Amino acid sequence: MLRSLHPTHSVLKKLRQGLSMCPKQKASKGGNAGQGNWRQFGGRLTAALLVLILSWAGLGGSPAQALTEDQKIFNEAWRAVSRAYLDDSFNGQNWWKLREQAMKKPFRDREATHDAIREMLGTLDDPFTRFLSPEQYRSLRTNTAGELTGVGLQIGLDGESGQLVVVTPLSGSPAEDAGFVPQDVIEAIDGIPTEKLTLDEAAEKMRGPVGSPVLLSVRHVDGEHEDVTLERARVEINPVNFKLRQTDSGFKAGYIRLSQFNSNAAMDVAIAVRKLEEQGAQGYVLDLRNNPGGLLQAGIEIARQWIDEGAIVYTVNRQGVLDGFNATGTALTDAPLVVLVNRGTASASEILAGALQDNGRALLVGDRTFGKGLIQSLFDLSDGSGVAVTVAKYETPDHHDINKLGIEPDKLVEAIALVKNPKDLKKAQKLSKAAVKTIEGDPVYDAAIKLLEQQQV
Repeated sequence: MLRSLHPTHSVLKKLRQGLSMCPKQKASKGGNAGQGNWRQFGGRLTAALLVLILSWAGLGGSPAQALTEDQKIFNEAWRAVSRAYLDDSFNGQNWWKLREQAMKKPFRDREATHDAIREMLGTLDDPFTRFLSPEQYRSLRTNTAGELTGVGLQIGLDGESGQLVVVTPLSGSPAEDAGFVPQDVIEAIDGIPTEKLTLDEAAEKMRGPVGSPVLLSVRHVDGEHEDVTLERARVEINPVNFKLRQTDSGFKAGYIRLSQFNSNAAMDVAIAVRKLEEQGAQGYVLDLRNNPGGLLQAGIEIARQWIDEGAIVYTVNRQGVLDGFNATGTALTDAPLVVLVNRGTASASEILAGALQDNGRALLVGDRTFGKGLIQSLFDLSDGSGVAVTVAKYETPDHHDINKLGIEPDKLVEAIALVKNPKDLKKAQKLSKAAVKTIEGDPVYDAAIKLLEQQQV
């Protein structure tokens, strides 16, 4: 590749050889014969160099100047993947050749350019590396700002089947009120099969003006098929709820429910811990059930509020280089801690849970977590669109790979995932959902309290 980008090397070498091999001319009586031959060769050399310079200018001087605006946008997306994508084999294909083929002719319009980028990213067979239209890109940014308008579903792709599944319904959302639960499969949105949609396209179709309807075709976890019409609403994302709860034995437990890692989460958790400390909390229950994740930095900051020293998470890029985030000696409390997890605990939630578990700071109770351990970075494109590119993967402090594996709790509590009769599964999930909100009669919470009380003995 370097030889093709720098053709002057071999050509100049041949020219130098030609100069050194040029036969010495015998001087004529006036010396003019030798001079004429050298002038003739010098002319040919000058012409050759002129052609070479012109060729070099056309090949590599300023290739971007020859590109159309749409080709530039395509090239920006291609370059983002080329420089940063986790798999340096690009799913076993020649990434340079793919660009070369796509750039052979101008794109007819901006929509065709976006389609070409989607097609290019699709060859990677990675649902998390994806194109985001300007509208989707803006929506993704507002999704971590504390409010959204839609049905209130956090969605993901099942690692084995590739189906669009519910990670969790947001608290107080139309989806929660309609009875959606984790692992429900969304088969169609307004009649469009979800197998034809990307994650962001599916999310975009479920957003919309307040009061507008959307029809979801769902296969529930118990196998029941249902068409549900939801009315979109404004859903406020309050990431933290907390309360001091006292057991029959007099033990004071600070209960903190963390539902998402948005830009306010770390500050809100710190406020919760401080107020519960003032109320005399002897131990804490941190509830990460049905928390789909969010901002990586928020997860790291919250881990630092519980861990005084040690690693929090490692990231591994395509060169196999480990980068890490460590505790900074800023823990807010050293009181005993138990963390509640389930199949809806994903991404940044798994980072926090893994850090607390591996550092011996907390015991995990509940069910195996979701298993989303890949890191995406967002890259702006010049027309307001963007690409999300998988650039690394997470490893816990003990170097456990999270992706598609999840994290096993220290104490497995027979709850949703262990219901033996599929007919009872949806009912069990609904009861568990209610328990998460009220805590009364919640077997996972009760198991956590017993562990906290044992640590006080």
